[in-house]
Amino acid sequence: MFILELTYTAPLDRIDAALPDHMAWLESGYAAGHFIASGRKNPRDGGVIIAAGIDRAAVEQLTAEDPFVRAGVCTYRITEFVATKTAPAMAEYQEQLPS
Repeated sequence: MFILELTYTAPLDRIDAALPDHMAWLESGYAAGHFIASGRKNPRDGGVIIAAGIDRAAVEQLTAEDPFVRAGVCTYRITEFVATKTAPAMAEYQEQLPS
């Protein structure tokens, strides 16, 4: 599982200009089953996406394709973790530690 933390590197007017394409990119990530949750940070200086079911190389490729990245208005910090405990509604994402 991955936490994808976006940090804006441009003024909000440039973020907002790229937002429709970013939202379409998010929708495709949800449709493919890669994204579990996403949203803006508060204060609005970036966002967070929770991704699962893919490996790090795929996550890195996916984030490189984000229209925000292509427009040069954000950077990503990718944190991989093993979700050994989940809420019951997210049980399908629970993982075992590697042996």
